[in-house]
Amino acid sequence: MERNMRQRLAMAGIGGLAGFSLHLLLEVASHDLLSERAALTATGFAAVFFGGWLGLIGPLPILRAALGAAGVALFATLFLLLASLRFDRIESMFDVAGSLISMLILATVPLPFLVARAQGNWRDYPVLFNAAWSLVVRMAAAWLFTGLAWGLILLSDALLSLVGVPMLGRIIESDVGPWLITGLALGIALAVVMEYSDLVSPYLVLKLLRLLLPPILLVMTLFIVALPLGGFAVMFGGVSVAQTLIVMAAIAAMLVTTAIDQTDAEAVQGAPMRRATQALALILPTPGALAAWALWERVAQYGWTPDRLVGVIAAALALGYGAIYAGSVLAGRNWMARIRQGNMAMALVLLALAMLWLSPVLDATRISARDQVARYVAGRTAPADLDLYSIGRWGREGEAALAEFTRLSREPGHEALAARLTRPGLQAPEHSTRDVAVEIAGLMQVRPAGQEAVREAIVARLSPAERRLWKTGCRTRLPDGRPGCVMVVGDFLPERSGDEALVLTLRRRGGLDLAGYALGEGRLDTLAVRSLGGGDWDDPAAVVAEILDGPPDLGPAPVNRLRMGGDSVVLMP
Repeated sequence: MERNMRQRLAMAGIGGLAGFSLHLLLEVASHDLLSERAALTATGFAAVFFGGWLGLIGPLPILRAALGAAGVALFATLFLLLASLRFDRIESMFDVAGSLISMLILATVPLPFLVARAQGNWRDYPVLFNAAWSLVVRMAAAWLFTGLAWGLILLSDALLSLVGVPMLGRIIESDVGPWLITGLALGIALAVVMEYSDLVSPYLVLKLLRLLLPPILLVMTLFIVALPLGGFAVMFGGVSVAQTLIVMAAIAAMLVTTAIDQTDAEAVQGAPMRRATQALALILPTPGALAAWALWERVAQYGWTPDRLVGVIAAALALGYGAIYAGSVLAGRNWMARIRQGNMAMALVLLALAMLWLSPVLDATRISARDQVARYVAGRTAPADLDLYSIGRWGREGEAALAEFTRLSREPGHEALAARLTRPGLQAPEHSTRDVAVEIAGLMQVRPAGQEAVREAIVARLSPAERRLWKTGCRTRLPDGRPGCVMVVGDFLPERSGDEALVLTLRRRGGLDLAGYALGEGRLDTLAVRSLGGGDWDDPAAVVAEILDGPPDLGPAPVNRLRMGGDSVVLMP
C-alpha cells in the first residue's frame, strides 16, 4: 500500500506540475513576456512532455519515462517551430489544416515504440499493439475520472455557496486553480488505473469493438453496391464526401486491426468472424480510392488548398492501408501476420508524413498559394472563383500571393481581378452555395452609414468560426424583424491611428455579445470590450435597435487614468 501511495503522490505531483506549467506559460504569453514564437515553442514542449510523461509512467519507470517524453517533446517541438516560421502571426498557423493533427501524431505515435524498445525490440508487434491500446484506454479512463471530479467539485461549490462558504468558488475562479485541479485529478486517476491494470485493460474494449465489424462490413458493402446505381455524381459534392469516406476507411482498418489482435492466438477464432474480417480487408481499398478520386476532381477544378492537400494525403494513407490489407488476404496463409507488419510500417509512414507536413519540404501554404496564382495566370481560375479570404490566411506565402494578385490587377485586362480585390471577404471557403460573408454583408448594417468598407475588410480576416457567430447573431431578429446585429465604426481609441469597430450581436437565447476590432498594417487586431455599468442590459434587442435608429453616441468615457511605469490604470465601476 505504501508503494501505491507513493506512486499516487508522485503522479499527482506530476499532473499538478503539468497544470501549473501550462498555466504559467499561457500567462507569460498573454503578457507578452516572450515573443509569440518562443511562447508557442515553450508551450508546445510542455504539453507534449507532460502528456508523454504521464502516458509512459507504468510501462516505464518514472525517470526513464521522463527522459523518453523529453526526447519526443524536443523532436515534436522542433517541427512545430519549423512550421511556425511560415507565419508572421502565430495564431494564423492553426487556421491552416493539418498543423494540429501533425503535432498530435508526432507526440503520440513514438510512445509505443519507446515502450517496445525498453523491452528489448522496438519492432515487437505484440508489445507495440498492447502499449498503444493500453495508453488509449488508460488516458480515456483518467480523463473520464477528471470530468467526474470536476462535476463533483462544481456541485460541492454550489452546495457550500448556499451556506455562505465560498472557498471552492474562489479556487475555481482563480487563474491557476482549474489547471491545478485538472492536473492533480488526471495524475491520481492514471496512478489508480495503473494499480488495477488487470481490470482496466484494453482487452474488454477490443472485444467490444470486434462486435462492430459485421455491421460496418454490411454498410460498406451496401454503399459499394448502391454507388453505381445511384450515380457517381454524388462523389463530387465537395471535400466533406471525401472526409466521410476516409473516416469510414480508418474505422474499417481499426476494426480489422482489433480483430487480428497482437497474435493469431488472440485473434478472432470463429469462421464467420474470420471471413468477415477478410471481407472487410478486401474492400478496404475502395473508400480510399473513391476519396482520392473525389479530391482529385476537386483539385482539377479549383486547384490546391491546404485542406485539399491534407485530404489527398489522408486518401493516400487510406489507399496504402487498403492495399496492404487486401494484398495480405489475397496472398493466402499468414495474412494476419502480414497485416500486423503492414500496420507497423504504416505507423512509421504516418510519422514521416507528419514530419514532412511541418517541415519546409511539404509546405502546404507554399504549394497552395503558388498554385492559385499559376491557375489564375493560366486562365484556369476566374477572378470570381478566387478564394482571397482563405489565401490571405496562408501565412507569408498567402500574403505573397495576394501581393502578386494586387500587382496583376494594375495591368490592363485584369479589371475583374481589381474589382474582386476590393471585396475579398465575399468568397467563402470551398465555394459554398450559401456564402456566409455575403449573408453578413446583407444583414449587418454599419453606423455611421458609409463605412461598409470597414465591415468588408474585417469580415475578410475573420475565422470561419467567427463568421458563423456573426451570422447567428444577425439571424436572431429584433421584435420588428430587423437583423439583430450592428457594427459601429469610430475613433474609440484616440491615441491609436485610424478608426476601430464595435460589433453588437444578439444571442439566440437572450443576451448581447460585444466584440472590438482594429485594422492595421494588413492585419486584424481583436480589442477587449469592457462595460462601465456591468454589461447587464435588461433589453439587449432595444440596445441594438437604438443604435440602428440613431447616430452612434460616441464620446469620451467618464474615467481618468493614472499613468505609471509606461502603462496606465483606471478604476471601473
